[in-house]
Amino acid sequence: MIKQILSKEIKEYIKTNSKKVLLDVRTEEEWSMFGKPEGEKLGLKTYFLTIKDENFIQEFKKLSISKDCEVFTLCKVGQRSQFVAELLEKNDYNCVNISDGFDGWQFSDLPFLK
Repeated sequence: MIKQILSKEIKEYIKTNSKKVLLDVRTEEEWSMFGKPEGEKLGLKTYFLTIKDENFIQEFKKLSISKDCEVFTLCKVGQRSQFVAELLEKNDYNCVNISDGFDGWQFSDLPFLK
C-alpha cells in the first residue's frame, strides 16, 4: 500500500531521512501553465517525467534513482501520482504519494517557480 502525505506535512517528514527525491509526473503544459515545484529548496532532488506511454518505467530507470531512496510522486491533484507510485512500487521502489498534488503544494507555501 502506498503511503499518502499532504503537502503541508512534507517539510517535517523529510527531516526523518535524507534519501528522498521528488518526481513530478504532470505534463509539460501543466508545468508551463501552473509552475514547477522547487524541491531542491527543501533538500529534495527533483525530477520531471511525464507519463506518455507504456515506456514510463524505462524512462524512469534512465534517471538512475537509487532504490534505497524514497520517491515522492506528484501530479496536479494526486491521482496520476498514485498510479505512478503503484507502478514504481511493483518495480521495488519505495514511494510516497503527495495526495493533494501540486495544488496542495502551492497552497502549503512550498517553493515553486511560476
